[in-house]
Parts: sequence; structure tokens; C-alpha cells
Amino acid sequence: MTRPIAEALAEIERGRTEIVPREELARKLERFEATGRALRVKLGIDPSAPHLTLGNAVPLRKMRQFQDLGHTGVLVVGDFTRRIGDPSGRSATRPMITAEEIERNMATYEEQAFKILDPKRTEVRYNSEWLGRLTFADVIELASKYTVARMLERDDFAKRFAEERPITVLEFLYPLAQAYDSVAIEADVELGGEDQRFNLLAGREIQREYGQDPQVAVLVPILVGTDGVQKMSKSFNNYIAVQEEPKEMFGKLMSIPDGATGPYFDALTHVPDEQRESSPRDRKRQLAREVVKEFHSAEEADAAQAEFDRVFVQHERPSDVPRVSIDRALLKEGGTIWVVDLLEASGLVTSRAEAKRLIAQGGVKIGGERVAREDLDVPFAPPLLIQVGKRAFAEAI
Repeated sequence: MTRPIAEALAEIERGRTEIVPREELARKLERFEATGRALRVKLGIDPSAPHLTLGNAVPLRKMRQFQDLGHTGVLVVGDFTRRIGDPSGRSATRPMITAEEIERNMATYEEQAFKILDPKRTEVRYNSEWLGRLTFADVIELASKYTVARMLERDDFAKRFAEERPITVLEFLYPLAQAYDSVAIEADVELGGEDQRFNLLAGREIQREYGQDPQVAVLVPILVGTDGVQKMSKSFNNYIAVQEEPKEMFGKLMSIPDGATGPYFDALTHVPDEQRESSPRDRKRQLAREVVKEFHSAEEADAAQAEFDRVFVQHERPSDVPRVSIDRALLKEGGTIWVVDLLEASGLVTSRAEAKRLIAQGGVKIGGERVAREDLDVPFAPPLLIQVGKRAFAEAI
């Protein structure tokens, strides 16, 4: 193995990445060195929501590493397969999504992805291009190339089968459809999270059945969400969006558990272990600044850190609190207002029930003072600073 290939493999493996099988990727890189033919590196995108998260950014960053080595990234938008729904890690059939929802969600995906990828080395393909043209005879042929026994090797299918919970034939088609994507674009490499192992390895088998050199699976870690428990997901509302405002992104990163700081550094930055701060607090601040700089700019990272310090270290009010006009009809005699009405009118909560829940949890401050009970009447002396949680503020006028 030549030194450049060894260096390329080391770069690709950075960030707790698994290559299956590693020797085949080395062979493909050797072929690239000999012929100049760039590898086609596939990443499937699920268009189920309009925002990409930092969790989505992990395989995108891995794709950018391949692009910087001279290879072509192929983003496969699963507009056809999303109508089935990926059953990976699911305990029940996933709800379907309409073509209109997919189109709406994809409207901003490319802009977000190109915050990370090199547009000149990126192809964007929709798998309806080829899956939508398959005849029923084609589907029968595809289905004949994989066994039910192999499908039931998947943990999620095996558990549901053992517990006698429904598994539709439709769900069996998902990994086959994803595998056929690799056939259609002639993928040399496919990227995915650790939970995609079965699907990516199925792609190798299906490519071989169609006479192609099977792809190499490059598996990246799954980023835990801000709750420190579930994987980062829009479904769990524990995500940080790629397009999050710098101050919000910085604040959310400062809220992750200390144990998640190392994996976040590995997955989202280029900072090596020896250059990371030693104390948990300083290390998390360094992480937040590096990630905001990566997705915005150094200047915006400086401003976000200064704002965070102003609010959470120096305990001063934020510099840009939105002002909300309160309907005077809500005021009682004596110029007071029920705290629940105030919270609802501020727009910081979606309902009175949410306001009461947050008060009970100690998550509400009025004029810098924590609200202890929901039956409180607050003297209305505008401007009145309202805080919900750690980062949501409004000024009632």
C-alpha cells in the first residue's frame, strides 16, 4: 500500500469510522491512483423534514473528506423510498409521507448540504428516477435476489417477529430499494450511520447479483441528541439544525451532557485530542465555538460566545430581546396580570397548559425572579423581561 493511500485511509477512518471491508476500500483507492477514475461515494438523504441536523452533518462531513481526496459525492434523495419509510431501529411501521411534503422539505436541503459539501464534486439524484420506472417484473426479479432469512437477521425485524408484532412486506422492500439505488448510480462506497449497517451490506450483495463490483460500507457514529439519551432526531426534538442561528447553536451545544463532548468533537470538528481543553466547562465552550465557526464564521462564533457569557456567566439580559405588545384587556384591577396569561401572550409558550407545566418545573422567570406558583398575579410595569427555560426571552411592553 502506497503512502498516499495509507494517508487517505487514515483520514477516512478519523472520527470513529468503521470501513467494511477495509481492504476493499484500499483496493478501490489504488485503482483511483492508477486510473484517475474517481470513486462514486453515495449518501442517502431522507426528506422527512425541512432541516438537516448536526447528526446529518456527520456523514456529510465524511463525504466531504472523500471529495477533498478527489472523489465524487452522490446525494441520493429518497423521494421514492420515503413513501415506504425506513424501518431501521423502528418498533412499528413508519408513517408514509406525501409527494408534496417531500418536495417542500427538499426545497432547502441542497443549500444546507452545500454548507459542508463541494458543489463541484456533488451529484444530487432522486431515487424516483429509477425506482419509479421499475415494472412489477423488475421488482419480482429484485426480490428474488434476497432471502427472508437474511431479512430476519436484522435486529428490528427479528425482535418484532419474535414478539408477533406486524412486519409488512412493504418494509422488506425498503433495504432492497436502497440497495438498488447503489446499482443505479454504480456506487463504489456508501456512507451511513451505524444503524444502517444492514442496509449498506445488503447493497453489497445486490450489486454483486447485478454484476457490479460491490460497494464498501463506511459507517459513521450516530450523534446523540441534546438530551444525551436518544440519537439526534427531529422526531425526538433533541436536535441542533445546520442552519440554526449562531447564538442558538452555541447555547444548545453548551447544554449537551459532558459525556457527549468527545464524540461531538470527533464528528464535527478537526480539533485533535491533544488540542482540546482539559476542564469539562472549557472543553464544551471550545466545542461550541468550533462548531459555530464551522457552520457560520469565526466572527459569528465570537459574538455567540460573548452573548452566552453575557447571559449565563455575567447574568445580564440578552442584547437583542424581542419586544411583545400585551393586550391591555388582560390586565386586572390594580394593573396586574395573571402570569399564565402573560406567558401565553408573550409567545414563549404554545398553551396555558405548557405555561403551567414550565412554572411547576421552575423554568420561568419574570423580571429576573423565578416564578414559584401558577396563580401569581404579576404587576405589569413595562418593559417586563420574561424568560422561559435557559435561552428563550421576551420583553413585554
